[in-house]
Amino acid sequence: MNEGGTKTGDQAGDRTGDRAGGTGTGGTGTAPAGETLTVEDLSVHYGGVCAVRSISFTVAPGQSVGIIGANGAGKTSTLKALMGLVPRSGGRVRYGGTDLAKVKARDVVRRGIGYVPEGRHVFPGLPVEKNLMLGAYARSWRDPGTRETLEEVYDLFPVLREMRGRLAGALSGGQQQMLAVGRALMARPRLLLLDEPSMGLSPKLVEDILAVLLRLREEGLSLLLVEQNAKLTFEATGDCVVMENGEVAMTGTSRELREDVRVRRIYLGL
Repeated sequence: MNEGGTKTGDQAGDRTGDRAGGTGTGGTGTAPAGETLTVEDLSVHYGGVCAVRSISFTVAPGQSVGIIGANGAGKTSTLKALMGLVPRSGGRVRYGGTDLAKVKARDVVRRGIGYVPEGRHVFPGLPVEKNLMLGAYARSWRDPGTRETLEEVYDLFPVLREMRGRLAGALSGGQQQMLAVGRALMARPRLLLLDEPSMGLSPKLVEDILAVLLRLREEGLSLLLVEQNAKLTFEATGDCVVMENGEVAMTGTSRELREDVRVRRIYLGL
């Protein structure tokens, strides 16, 4: 465990779930393919306010990394900067051999990175299945593989299959979160970024989300999970970054951080 450390992707740690080598058929049908997300000295400013200050970390193929911190710590700004949704004021972000600064935001998905935004952002006036199909915008809807991926998403979230014709706005919060994750998986990403997927959900639904994340880990999908729910993060990921005031305060394996006295007091209330 490192205070102010930067190299989560280089730690051996407790990663049995991060080394899944199978191809997987449930959620994504993907396996580690050699791309590493490398974040170096990333900074984000909103006017004169620094939201993210020179943070660095990596997510290796098949690895799962969590970012925890209080409101305003810079977690969401970090994900948005990775996706090109807010401008970076400094640093570099590379995925494999690609400098993401040279990739338009709408094309990041085509590079193999999926994104589940905070607040779900489903299309309430469209049926569930059309919401899912919109996630495949980077592929042809007529491609047989797209229909195959849709069935895999339905296997992962059976309730969405049952409600495929229902308007997304009529779903519960938990069902909308499942829809948002399923929509991101329709692009068959190799790396999935999730922003506060447990927000506003009951403890039972948080457990359901955890089960999905663990299944995706087993299938070899790389995960970068931003959460205020430290307990969920430690259970869902192998490595973790603690952000405070826009900076990396600590890094380590999730098991190490879960046992840290300061982390237990501040983030677990123990």
